[in-house]
Amino acid sequence: MPTTYSGFTATTAEKLLLDAGAFFKNFVVGTDTFESAVAAGKLLGATQGGGTFSAVPTIRRIEIDGVKGAAKGLEAIDEWVVTLTANMKEISESILVTALGAGASAAGTAGYKEITAKNYVGLTDYLTNVAWVGKLSGEALPVIIVVKNALSTGGLTLATADKAEAVLAVTFTGHYDSTDLDTPPFEIHYPT
Repeated sequence: MPTTYSGFTATTAEKLLLDAGAFFKNFVVGTDTFESAVAAGKLLGATQGGGTFSAVPTIRRIEIDGVKGAAKGLEAIDEWVVTLTANMKEISESILVTALGAGASAAGTAGYKEITAKNYVGLTDYLTNVAWVGKLSGEALPVIIVVKNALSTGGLTLATADKAEAVLAVTFTGHYDSTDLDTPPFEIHYPT
């Protein structure tokens, strides 16, 4: 008789990340709730296709004569590349400026705002953070992923087509803070 092997257990249904979640700027974990952050104007907007979080270390293998391969304890982390991409369906003035990374908005021709880019990145172009808030099955509290000192580094690419709405992928990269070079620029808050 065949045996089925699976990771499925009685608690599996309580550990699933459900749906696309929502993306916020300058979200304060422990203070903000989904509702309060929406009311405060921190929501980036509606998405299609959700988004992607990535925290990838660049690991350097330290080579020692006579060691013919990877050896436990002989790796060093050279850097962390931390990104959070939101696939924005709702295209607002704010998200266009944010997507540029070094963007600005000012009054333009009557009835318009003029969105422009700069040739430099200023400290005010960094968001305190960008956060993804999503539902964990079996939990009342959400999972919250925070990317610190976030700057859109993917630029602005907007593709349009007949019988479709544009989706703008905005990729935020986390940056170390000069006051804490020992902590990678992200946090994952997982309900207990």
